[in-house]
Amino acid sequence: MRLLRLILKSIAAVLVAAALVFVAGALIPRPFFAQTDQTSQPVRTVLLLSNPIHTDIAFPADPDVLARLSFLSNDDFQFTDPRIAWIVVGWGGRSFYLETPTWAELKFMPLMRGLTYDASAMHVEPIGTINTNHPAIKRLLVSPEAFDAMLANALATFQRDAEGKAVMIEGAGYGPNDRFFEAKGTFTALLGCNTWTSAILRAGSLRTGVWNPLPQSLVWSLKHYNNL
Repeated sequence: MRLLRLILKSIAAVLVAAALVFVAGALIPRPFFAQTDQTSQPVRTVLLLSNPIHTDIAFPADPDVLARLSFLSNDDFQFTDPRIAWIVVGWGGRSFYLETPTWAELKFMPLMRGLTYDASAMHVEPIGTINTNHPAIKRLLVSPEAFDAMLANALATFQRDAEGKAVMIEGAGYGPNDRFFEAKGTFTALLGCNTWTSAILRAGSLRTGVWNPLPQSLVWSLKHYNNL
């Protein structure tokens, strides 16, 4: 009986500690001190897209952005459709990304790799106009310099071949318009897709919580520390 109480107390202590770390990750800002306001005119727009477990960043399909994305293009993937308005970019665990297009197709091994250790992949999807008033979408205005830094950091995550082209994962995609590419970095539950998104936002002089493993803490800290 005494052993059982000890085990239960240990489990409770771990859960409380995990909750405190999670809360602290959102409450402690990074960087700690606010930087100089970079949202004066002229401004550029990026979108933060979130669902219950994952976040993406959408860059406008402006000519300068499409030019910088040209290393992603090949015979199978182009940005030439005039209806394209945004390019959605995200980073995540390779196994979970590729093998779980829907929750109904969730498998044990991709889930375990996502919770422990996995290679990573980039997901890119060109889309048309989007309702920026949707509650899962946050419209962010940043300076041209901050925008360039965010885009540069996102693109630096792609692996490239000897010719400088992105390494596409053949046959991988959720639909006819999106593609997956090999990425730099290792994916774990502690350093996952939302911590990558946080880093990209901070590259654009936006403040987030110091550790945001879930979209909810990232969105809260982003709103709180940037007066959005």
